[in-house]
Amino acid sequence: MTPKISLTRYLVEKQRVADRIPSDLRLLLEVVARACKRISHDVNEGALGGVLGTAGTDNVQGEVQKKLDIIANEVLIEANEWGGHLAAMASEEMEGIHVVPNRYPQGEYLLLFDPLDGSSNIDVNVSIGTIFSVLKKAEGSGAGVSESDFLQAGSKQVAAGYCVYGPQTTLVLTVGDGVAMFTLDREQGSFVLTDEDVRIPEDTKEFAVNMSNMRHWDAPVKRYIDECLAGKDGPRGKDFNMRWVASMVADVHRILTRGGIFLYPWDKREPDKPGKLRLMYEANPMSWLVEQAGGAATNGKQRILDIQPKKLHERVAVMLGSKNEVERVRSYHAA
Repeated sequence: MTPKISLTRYLVEKQRVADRIPSDLRLLLEVVARACKRISHDVNEGALGGVLGTAGTDNVQGEVQKKLDIIANEVLIEANEWGGHLAAMASEEMEGIHVVPNRYPQGEYLLLFDPLDGSSNIDVNVSIGTIFSVLKKAEGSGAGVSESDFLQAGSKQVAAGYCVYGPQTTLVLTVGDGVAMFTLDREQGSFVLTDEDVRIPEDTKEFAVNMSNMRHWDAPVKRYIDECLAGKDGPRGKDFNMRWVASMVADVHRILTRGGIFLYPWDKREPDKPGKLRLMYEANPMSWLVEQAGGAATNGKQRILDIQPKKLHERVAVMLGSKNEVERVRSYHAA
């Protein structure tokens, strides 16, 4: 019988055998994984743990916070601030950065996260997840850490991933040499490698988008979806299926597993905002995962990973997934 490969063993081999990651990054990723296990437990408790419902507060984005949003944010901070691997953290739920307190050793990495993506699904028991991105503090940036240290293009990421809390708890990770998936073995209490070298098919017959916003879309996105809806009798010559979970983690996980394209485009309701999703801790990590699996990611005009962020909570339009479909959408924007 093939022995199970734990996340720890996988990361040790990335460090020691492949010389792909340094020891501090390995240890940081193990801490993030442990935090995700704790969040998974809290999510599974649901009503029994008194964690459902709203917290009666809004986050920095002006969105109503769920109790689990706050719990997940606190779990990630508490798990990561004392290990000596991080200089600071940033989160969707916090207005500014969280600098590692002086009482703890300070490392050279920066951690960004959406502690609980898909919050609208919490109370109805649909898949939600945690998204994370790791950057390295730039050399020569001086002592201390500030928000400007985080403003790096997604191409500078040194690790990225997400954990989806569904029928199984699955951790998906890249350190820049492909994508691996790990499933939480609750009996052993550890993440076990269940899929390696994940690849997204270049073509697909499935798209994920919130169709209720169609009247607000720009012409290129509407053209693309109209052609999909026309099916085999339309210009695409094939029928498409639509899937929409309203949780980026769940929708991207499906695409990594079987292909597809995910769209969250700019729309006319808030014309001054380039998009809805956050660049730094949603679009960047997901785009890198998708690219590492052979897919593509664009905002319609340029590769998402090439965008130079100007602020921590910057928003962006997102179209990612199967390479040929993403390229078609991009070409419609260029027309």
